[in-house]
Amino acid sequence: MVIEEIEKLLNEAGNKAGYKDNLAVSFSSIPELCDYQCNDAFSLAKKYGKNPFNIAQEIVDNIEKNDFFEFEVVRPAFINVKLTDKKLGQVANYCLSDEMGGVQKHKVSQRIVLDYGGANVAKSLHAGHLRSPIIGESLKRLYKFLGDEVIADVHLGDWGLQMGLTELQLYYDGVLDYYFKNKGGMPSITLEMLNEAYPKASARKDSDEEFKKEADTWTLKIQNKEEPYYEIYKKMREVSVKEIKRQYGELGATFDLWLGESDAEGYIDKAIKIIEDKGLAKISNDALVVEVAQEGENIPITNENGEVIRFKNPMPPAMLKKYNGASLYATTDIATILMRNETLGKIDRIEYITDQRQKMHFTQVFRVCKMAGISPENQQLLHMSYGTMNGKDGKPFKTRSGDTVKLDDIINLLIERASEKLKANNVEQSRETALMIGVAAMKFGDLSNSISKDYVFDLDRFLSFEGKTGPYLQYTTVRINSILNKIKESGWEGSNEFLISSIEERQIIKYILKLISAYEICYKEKSLNTLCTAVYELASNFSTFYNNHNVINEKDYKVKSSYVLLLKLVRKEIVNALYVLGIEIPKKM
Repeated sequence: MVIEEIEKLLNEAGNKAGYKDNLAVSFSSIPELCDYQCNDAFSLAKKYGKNPFNIAQEIVDNIEKNDFFEFEVVRPAFINVKLTDKKLGQVANYCLSDEMGGVQKHKVSQRIVLDYGGANVAKSLHAGHLRSPIIGESLKRLYKFLGDEVIADVHLGDWGLQMGLTELQLYYDGVLDYYFKNKGGMPSITLEMLNEAYPKASARKDSDEEFKKEADTWTLKIQNKEEPYYEIYKKMREVSVKEIKRQYGELGATFDLWLGESDAEGYIDKAIKIIEDKGLAKISNDALVVEVAQEGENIPITNENGEVIRFKNPMPPAMLKKYNGASLYATTDIATILMRNETLGKIDRIEYITDQRQKMHFTQVFRVCKMAGISPENQQLLHMSYGTMNGKDGKPFKTRSGDTVKLDDIINLLIERASEKLKANNVEQSRETALMIGVAAMKFGDLSNSISKDYVFDLDRFLSFEGKTGPYLQYTTVRINSILNKIKESGWEGSNEFLISSIEERQIIKYILKLISAYEICYKEKSLNTLCTAVYELASNFSTFYNNHNVINEKDYKVKSSYVLLLKLVRKEIVNALYVLGIEIPKKM
């Protein structure tokens, strides 16, 4: 908003001075000197063969004087720009009156399917399942905030080998005797049974090849909807999905669609036929595959006997059918893209949020879909891969015994530690408030990092009510609400005019402008860390203002009115940012 105004003035002046190039403006790298800067005089000097300082001065000399901006040329050839108090007041008024707080929606809306969550049915959710719903929920909110239409799909893993493994283990454990041996009553399959059966089966398949083959057969029977295998599968899925919904709900992750791999099953044959009709599929080692390697990939490296020992830039073929005809992970993902394009209308982008280990998988799936025309040419298929959540030792977050930490244990730990903080602050405790604070701590700790990077899960630091943390931002908002409530209860009514009179007020409005710009940066980078930094910096500058100015006891009517408006503006901007980050605000802290 402000940058566009400055650029317009500079470009008009540049044209008058004989420079037809577009000049760009950015936030100042030295905020204590100016608010914005333009460095383009250096590139103009090369093009026109003139002194860069003289070019910068020519441009500034051609800018008409105004009440909003102050332009200055400093050596070697920077154009520095400062906003006047009048301009800052204008910006503040606009942002306070605007529902979006000054953030501009995109002129062209995109229609996006966002695939995140992706929990596997019949398996306990653990620490490794945290990042996808946290990142996905925030990106969904960001996209919607900026005007996109988003369809969030949890895309459950409910059609693969883990289903056959779990069901087979239940069979060996005697749980399914009613179905296969006509013994006992119909079993009530519980979450506890599934949590016990899958780890046993998963460990057994690694050492027992016959068990693994039997599980493959069992999986195929489920996929072919043979009874009673399919009936048992549906019971397992129902129990598991109910628990997944509860746990994702605790994290504040919501979905428009609760579909899974099984829902794409009806599109598998159609997808494979499309691929075969294009001449893309072939049989390799009794499996149906598609070669997806491009030039420079999968180059064989041989030994002196001409035997292939490895591949340079490996990109193996995408496997669509196993030796026994069973579908695979890639098959259902390809079929899911076909299903989405046939049932959800025009889709501009399909985005997936999973860990980095699935990078090759999605490269294969996307290439098959583009080669076969299952994904239209102008449709974007994107995979945002995230790093690992590590413990303080820098290794993947585990229990002391080396086991993966269960998601419920993490949630309970967040509640417990947040309750301790509330108790220390003499605040009435409730599970709801403690959950809000604990989840805010975890989300902000995660989203403060670039999603592609590993990060350290440090709950002590995340839960601090001071510094760059989620609870600090919650606490700042709660404090603003408290001040505004006291002013309202006193019956005081102020004017609707900003009167910028202190350096702290100027700083706050400048950081609001930075916060506004952060949304678009996050949109382009598909990561929320810039927004986290910007909203923290705003809250930090508000704290400085609060410590230096007594809003409630201010005697000057106009100054107090401006202070109150500023509090409302800061609250609006922080609330908007926390909403996008998926962080709720408690009533008390």
